[in-house]
Amino acid sequence: MSFDVKKELALQQFNNEVGIKFQLYNSLFSALPFHRIDKTGVLLALLQSYCEESLEKGLSPQEILDTFFKNNIPNADDSSKLDLLFRFVQYAERQVVLFDALEDSAFRKLRSMDGPGTLTALEQDVRTPEQSEVLKEKFKDFAVRLVLTAHPTQFYPGEVLAIIHDLCDAIADADTTLVNQLLMQLGKTPFFKESKPTPFDEAVSLVWYLEHVFYPAAGRIINKIKTQFPEEAPDHLQILRMGFWPGGDRDGNPFVKVDTTLKVAETLRAGILRCYYNDVKELRRRLTFKGITQILADLEKKLYDSVFIPGQCTLLTQSEIIGILNKVAVLINKDHRGLFVEKVEDLKNKVELFGLFFASLDIRQESTVHGNILNNVAALSDILPGNYAELTDEEKAELIVKIDKGFDYHLLTNEVEADTLKVAAAIKQIQQENGAEGCHRFIISQTNSFLNVLEVYALFLLNNIKPQDIDVDIVPLFETIDDLKNAKGIMQKLYSNEIYFNHLKKRGYQQTIMLGFSDGTKDGGYLMANWSIYKAKEELTAISRQYDIEVVFFDGRGGPPARGGGKTHKFYAAMGQNIANNEIQLTVQGQTISSNFGIIDSAQYNIEQMIHAGISNTLSSSRLSTLDKSEEKLITQLAEDSLTAYLSLRNHSSFFDYLSHVSPLRFYAATNIGSRPAKRGGSSKLSLKDLRAIPYVGSWSQLKQNVTGYYGVGKALKKLDDDGRLNEVKELYNNSTFFKTLMDNCEMALLKSYFPLTHYLQNHPLYGDIWNNIHDEYQLTRRYILKISGHQNLMDDYPVDQQSIQIREKIVLPVLAIQQYAIAKVRHMEEQVMDSPLKSKFEKLVMRCSFGIINAGRNSA
Repeated sequence: MSFDVKKELALQQFNNEVGIKFQLYNSLFSALPFHRIDKTGVLLALLQSYCEESLEKGLSPQEILDTFFKNNIPNADDSSKLDLLFRFVQYAERQVVLFDALEDSAFRKLRSMDGPGTLTALEQDVRTPEQSEVLKEKFKDFAVRLVLTAHPTQFYPGEVLAIIHDLCDAIADADTTLVNQLLMQLGKTPFFKESKPTPFDEAVSLVWYLEHVFYPAAGRIINKIKTQFPEEAPDHLQILRMGFWPGGDRDGNPFVKVDTTLKVAETLRAGILRCYYNDVKELRRRLTFKGITQILADLEKKLYDSVFIPGQCTLLTQSEIIGILNKVAVLINKDHRGLFVEKVEDLKNKVELFGLFFASLDIRQESTVHGNILNNVAALSDILPGNYAELTDEEKAELIVKIDKGFDYHLLTNEVEADTLKVAAAIKQIQQENGAEGCHRFIISQTNSFLNVLEVYALFLLNNIKPQDIDVDIVPLFETIDDLKNAKGIMQKLYSNEIYFNHLKKRGYQQTIMLGFSDGTKDGGYLMANWSIYKAKEELTAISRQYDIEVVFFDGRGGPPARGGGKTHKFYAAMGQNIANNEIQLTVQGQTISSNFGIIDSAQYNIEQMIHAGISNTLSSSRLSTLDKSEEKLITQLAEDSLTAYLSLRNHSSFFDYLSHVSPLRFYAATNIGSRPAKRGGSSKLSLKDLRAIPYVGSWSQLKQNVTGYYGVGKALKKLDDDGRLNEVKELYNNSTFFKTLMDNCEMALLKSYFPLTHYLQNHPLYGDIWNNIHDEYQLTRRYILKISGHQNLMDDYPVDQQSIQIREKIVLPVLAIQQYAIAKVRHMEEQVMDSPLKSKFEKLVMRCSFGIINAGRNSA
């Protein structure tokens, strides 16, 4: 079957299962009365149509809204107009929810659970005894680790997520009555959070996904592997690991304290025991056999006590649960012909996978905090010399790894520093209660020296924890372009340090290194960030192998391509032997959680895609590297030229004014979607270093300009074209999965851009120049990517995603116009130094628009 025929069938299926149903159910939605405004849906439909026509004609959002009010509500005062705009936003938000639920309910019909990239496809790849043996070895140590973070890119409160879940089921069952009732419930359910969530609130929200999605999906995956690969799969299969950041991630979040960390660890333990308890209850309904009933009843009682009785957290151990389940399985096989034994094995597989920790709680803090702690230790005690702060990094390193007595954290006057020192001891407590895997990684943000890693090692010594008892992986995080370039030298110094190397010896000669896509993109633009990370991985693999260290890369990826998202599994599938790929580890955050892992089917599918990507290249690739030398040289030139273009934009005199006054950047802090501040530090001045990547990338996204997803790519491609070398790029695109995926993700960023929204800025005295620079680069990049891909339209290789994006962008178009209208109003009031009572309402409107705009982009993951 040709690609064009497959594409047509896929689009037809999408239209039948999602497009047509959206129109049907949206008509029910349109009849719902909203508070104080009748016919909201009808008026919104008129505005949507008017926006489409008028923006293409070059009208500004302010002109569009002013004319719309004049023609449709001629006598409305300013207060009534604002009220209606808020209703429009509320309505559009709920349309997006409906669309989310429709896509979720149709998941199995739109994605083949046994198609390319699944475990079934992997089974077809194993054709020879040699490949079977390779797979057997790979299963022993390969794993996918998904680390759930609370980074604020998801605006749905928990109540709305529950409605999406129920809507999905009702739509799948074609229960129109229930759908109608749920839409009515949705109309009355607030999306806006009156106060910021606490770190513990964020943790509780994500534990829901662990219990209701990842737990059953993991069970399906383990069962599928053991069924399809009975000879290759080991009895104790650790193919999936879950990680967790809420409650442990302190970087820039002063609200995360030790008591939060301990409480979250306890919640994770209770969550997994609750899952086991429910499964044992289900087992008892089937295993009503003599000799087994009482064994399961006793286990159920112990699980109940461990979850619901205070002070019983150490009542059970993982090995005890597995021992009981093994005993039950033996009795079933011996006395009851193996009846329902597969259900016992299913539970045992989950217990082996999740233990008593469910997800490993990572600790993260920024490097300067650790340095300040040690400076203060030197100033307040005799543990370190008084001139410690003036010493070189090498001199400091010699001293801190030999610390042989503890330091009282109460002596530290800075609350964040005291908490950071104290958390080292908390890690040991969590390990005692949840197991060693419950909390075993300490991640260091903004690592720019080998000393930063040794400083964390010293924190444990300052807590009177002996070197042999430090059961923690210390994980440097390299983010900026310069840090990525320096990473090899930093790790070489660490590997050469005798004490740290002995620590790695105790950790199984394994070093985890985290690489951050978001801050790299913010720092160096799309192409240079991705290429710098690739080169860093290549160099870090080589230096680690030189010291016989197994390096594991942990990728800090966000949802959109500009933050390392997009078709991530294809990057992993493209890796050659020059880059360590023993494990796939990545962060999963915000709308990526709900879009890629929001239901059991999508979670299973996307995890299988990762597993397949990590294993298939081992089976089929005989290449030593992903790219040959000439290909690397070509991408290096592209990356350097794109960096020059991006820095030229970033250094534009109006760059930060443009972001501050044209985009919703400065309103992020008021959205109440996350506990963490929008920027590091307490300074009121906006700086790129302190600015969080999420609001930075998100602001470009809401402007529909997506600068961080393509800027500089067009200029770099044009330069090669001018040199007569574009055919080399076309050949690279056709031969390299890595480069093609880079360009595919770039296509997504381009498809989600829409410059008519901000066309009114073209001749603005302050912002016109920068707008025209961005617009020209967008057009240039689009033209060249279509030229090298041979596509007629952006994302032609992904027709379902293409259609989904286009419908979502249409739904949210009026909200985009309303947001720009409100930003322009605020900007005008500030420029004219007007003290208007409406200003705060317009500011709130900007913020409220962000909800629908961000949620509509869930397919960016």
